[in-house]
Amino acid sequence: MSDNSKDMVKIIYDALDDKKAEDIKVLDIRDVTVLADYFIIAHGNNINHVKTLIDNTEEALEKEGYFAKQKEGYSTGTWVLLDYGNVIIHIFGKEDRLFYDLERVWRDGKEINLQDVNN
Repeated sequence: MSDNSKDMVKIIYDALDDKKAEDIKVLDIRDVTVLADYFIIAHGNNINHVKTLIDNTEEALEKEGYFAKQKEGYSTGTWVLLDYGNVIIHIFGKEDRLFYDLERVWRDGKEINLQDVNN
């Protein structure tokens, strides 16, 4: 990971983990698409939890000078997308995550271990 992306991924992972996001996945998609370098996918237990995950993540990134270019789906809270350019965050409600199954859609991406994120 580039230093900038690595820093962002660490911040995002920690912010999601801090608010008990479920099943956090970091996918390296650089060899798959030009959309972004990394997808971070997680889910919350209900709409309020999803919104809390998003709010905490945005706040943590803003403290470090990173601002979303695009934010979609916050009002419904079932699938929220935050676009930070080289890192895109997908936070779902549990059922919507199972339905859309982005991990399957982007299976050509490489899943990054927690150890890789924290080193």
